[in-house]
Amino acid sequence: MEGAIGHGVGAYPRSNPVIPQNANLNAHDPEKANSIVVIPKNVKDLRQNPGSSDLDIFTYEEMKLSTKHFRPDKVLGEGGFGIVYKGVIDENVRPGYKTTYVAIKELDPESLQGDREWLAEVNYLGHIRHPNLVKLIGYCCEDYHRLLVYEYMASGSLEKHLFPSEYSVSMSVHVDKG
Repeated sequence: MEGAIGHGVGAYPRSNPVIPQNANLNAHDPEKANSIVVIPKNVKDLRQNPGSSDLDIFTYEEMKLSTKHFRPDKVLGEGGFGIVYKGVIDENVRPGYKTTYVAIKELDPESLQGDREWLAEVNYLGHIRHPNLVKLIGYCCEDYHRLLVYEYMASGSLEKHLFPSEYSVSMSVHVDKG
């Protein structure tokens, strides 16, 4: 990508990219299909203009409540991004919110992935809706906390079904080498 900062999926153009919604990113909503979305290029931009998508913005306190203060028995898994917790957002977490089971991915500050990769997920998964993709419901960007809130998939991810845990590690090493 010419004029980009970084490379690969998380590469950012030097100016705020504009995504035409008619690029079938939200095929189920014709009204949104013809709108133009300005993508924030950093966390500061996101905080100044959080209304660029239909994602819910959660507080860190709401994330703590939904995961019972990030209890170890709520852990669904862990990856390069950080730990993923199972949670529930309901009346007790946010008054008036319809009970929703969620998977909350918390960015580990020690992770090799950082704000740029977190923001890429918010920017792109926050605008894409497809029946074969897990839905990003919202995010938390408070102080140094970076969390992503996805719909919970009770039967697990496609990766889990395709690559059982003992096979997944060897497969990722094989892919990395070649």
